[in-house]
Amino acid sequence: MCRLLGVITRAPMRLADSLTDLTEPFAGLSREHRDGWGLAAWQADGELAVAKEVVPAHLSEAFPKALAESVTDAALLHIRLASPGLPTETRNTHPFSAGTIAFAHNGYFTPVDALDELIGPELLATAHGDTDSERYFLRVLARLRTEDPVDALAGAAADIRERARFASLNCLLLTERALYAYTDEDPESEVSRRRGPDFFQLHYQARADRVAVASSGIGPQSAQDGWSVLPYRQVLEVRRSDLRISTHLVQPQLV
Repeated sequence: MCRLLGVITRAPMRLADSLTDLTEPFAGLSREHRDGWGLAAWQADGELAVAKEVVPAHLSEAFPKALAESVTDAALLHIRLASPGLPTETRNTHPFSAGTIAFAHNGYFTPVDALDELIGPELLATAHGDTDSERYFLRVLARLRTEDPVDALAGAAADIRERARFASLNCLLLTERALYAYTDEDPESEVSRRRGPDFFQLHYQARADRVAVASSGIGPQSAQDGWSVLPYRQVLEVRRSDLRISTHLVQPQLV
């Protein structure tokens, strides 16, 4: 299992500053989720920059350096706890990216090839690693050819539910326009039973100059501090242009 963190700010600033209250608890979780870290962030030149490492975030020299040097208004971060049998390698480290899109997943589904026939051989050939999470991303990309990001996320998750066993389908998607979050879990999965009902919850917090989305365990995340729970099977959209928040309940079409 993994942990997710996303942020949109009113104006570009260092990630070390925009996430000042969340960086330490996020990195602290890498004592368990210790199979690497990654981030994707929009840069001032309009490019999407991605950084990854297989070192645990709390032991990494590159992780705080990346936060200090990334000046951005939109980013997503990920720390990884690899599923059994999947190698701890950079090619399997989130976020996955393609052009102007980045994606990170918290959870697993099995079998790994459950979506392959829906992805198609041409897109499948672009996979760098062998994780179920990258297949999830590729299915989102396939749907984005004809759907908007909200429908693509919900539809890809529905495809997985139809064809595979899963623990969680939580994910973050970063585009030029917005940050999107989706959350879903199987409460009967071994992980959910062992970890408890709150482990796979995603929370979001809106401030005047920042909207953050985070997995459970990253800070107190109380209602008193302005945190809200994203309901399961809904898509959260945070627009870069004005920090507008929308939640979408989608009835996806299966393909």
